[in-house]
Amino acid sequence: MTPQATRRFFLVAKPLVFLASLLPLCWIGWLAWQGGLGANPVETLSHRTGDWSLRFLLLTLMVTPTRRLTGWNRLQQFRRMLGLFAFFYVSLHFAVYLIFDQFFDGSAIVADVIKRPYLTVGFAAFLLLIPLAITSTQGMMKRLGRNWQRLHRLVYLIAVLGVLHYAWLVKADLTEPLLYGGALAILLGYRLWWRSTR
Repeated sequence: MTPQATRRFFLVAKPLVFLASLLPLCWIGWLAWQGGLGANPVETLSHRTGDWSLRFLLLTLMVTPTRRLTGWNRLQQFRRMLGLFAFFYVSLHFAVYLIFDQFFDGSAIVADVIKRPYLTVGFAAFLLLIPLAITSTQGMMKRLGRNWQRLHRLVYLIAVLGVLHYAWLVKADLTEPLLYGGALAILLGYRLWWRSTR
């Protein structure tokens, strides 16, 4: 593919990726509209938004390895978008808990977060994502310089906390958390290998 064709491809791909990233939200909204969220709609909303939070975190972490393996450096353009969508779905996940589960009861939320380890790590991951979302602009990248990259390495810890949050939540059937954990281990392992060979 010529450089010009590659440029045209990515110009088209970027809005398509943006629209595709909204499809999970549209599907959840459609299910809610049709009454298809099951006997426990709040739990279903929580699980679906949580699942997509983890998926977008992993997709964000996939960008750099894929770019290195394919040589398509323009793939880096998608990393910020996917990272912001991860934050978007995490925010929805937290909003479901805040609004529909706890009804904005601050004291109950604090007690719940302290009492339940899966909520503790989940809340920690959400808090750590906030500075990453705030500093995702080009202006903040220039302002922070090398510190920007150091700060955004928190995404590795956030992803680990996200997998732990899911594993401690489900307790019994660990199939899905283990799949997410395996994918994360591969992505982090690749980064360690890459650094060791440079």
